Amino acid sequence: MIVAIVTLLTAIALGFPIIFVLGLAAAFMLLFTTDLPLALIAHRYYAGMNSFPIMAVPFFILAGFIMDAAGISRRIVELCIAMIGWMTGSLLQVAIFAATGLAAMSGSGTADTAAIASILTPELKKRKYDIDFALGVIATAGSHAQIIPPSLMMVIIGVANDLSIGALFLAGVLPGMLTVPALSLVAYLHAKRGGPAYQDPVPFSVKRLAITFWNAIPAIGMAVIILVGILGGFVTPTEASAIAAWYGLVVGLFIYKDLKFHQLPRIFLKAGGISCGLLALVGVGNIFGYLMAVADVPALMSEWIRATVSQGWTFMLLINIVFLILGCFGESIVYILVLSPVLIPIAQSFGIDPIHFSLVMVFNLVIGLITPPIGACLFVVSVVGQRTLLQLSRKLFWPFISMVVVLVLVTYIPELSLYLPRAAGFIR
Repeated sequence: MIVAIVTLLTAIALGFPIIFVLGLAAAFMLLFTTDLPLALIAHRYYAGMNSFPIMAVPFFILAGFIMDAAGISRRIVELCIAMIGWMTGSLLQVAIFAATGLAAMSGSGTADTAAIASILTPELKKRKYDIDFALGVIATAGSHAQIIPPSLMMVIIGVANDLSIGALFLAGVLPGMLTVPALSLVAYLHAKRGGPAYQDPVPFSVKRLAITFWNAIPAIGMAVIILVGILGGFVTPTEASAIAAWYGLVVGLFIYKDLKFHQLPRIFLKAGGISCGLLALVGVGNIFGYLMAVADVPALMSEWIRATVSQGWTFMLLINIVFLILGCFGESIVYILVLSPVLIPIAQSFGIDPIHFSLVMVFNLVIGLITPPIGACLFVVSVVGQRTLLQLSRKLFWPFISMVVVLVLVTYIPELSLYLPRAAGFIR
């Protein structure tokens, strides 16, 4: 085990891609700490990807790219502007509500963030909003896609730990909805103090609302198909992801006609490349998790934690602190693959439901998407808005605090995440 840890840290220090870091550590564990055959690596790698639920990942990624190219994202934003463009600091509120709407379609925080930032940044600059704060709000709102179903992180943590993906999706609904008023309040208070730049609302118009709503009906249909299909028990998450991708193609090509046939090869290749990277990580993570189980790492860690922490609430506090720090410095999917199989049994030993714990773990990693230096959503808005990470980081405090407040509520009020899965019969 020591050899594997040294290998892991050395490979990270040398700048190896994370998939090779995990692969090397797994190989050294296999060679030096067990008498298992080396061929086991290939077997466990294949087994990690040979899963029907994991097929939802590439389809949701493809659906996200199609959604952007098909003009679905733009029409959702236009509808939100028509609905709440009259509010003080309206563009900040539009970003929050549009991100929430898109979150119910794509499952990818970075995709939603990129779409909303691209659409709103020119207008934000034109109205002279505090661009760093506004981009911070967009990054925070975009990260909701990993909490609100369908969430790629939820799919992966469900596959890695043999948990119901439907239950995990439902567990994210109320926590995801709580982030909306929390972030909306922060944006409103900022706008009230922001001066005349934030007092230039778009006049409310019933005609404009009706037109934008009519135009957005096909876009809204994607969210309805995904959520009603999964939560109503009509389709599995994997089937819903495939339907969403096909629906996006039909809407983009034949209804909105913003998507052209010549764009499809590029979209498929881009979605395929990202999907291959994620699935390869899942395969390697399965090897690593299996070898840790063989080495009895979960039991050893459980003994150490129980000797250090005596109560469930202190265990959850420790988990939140650790994952808020980890989220700043690494890839969320890797933490899910490597640590969740170890920590979920420990959480259960404290009487914590695995669905609740998984939601808390994912929520922490979602906050990591907006924290420097490696926050993916923060990096996206810095590129789109042409601002440095340092400039953005200075205005992130209150959006970050709003997410942490919701995290604390979700951590210590388990019913926020368990009520809907229990009501739907996924758990007892």
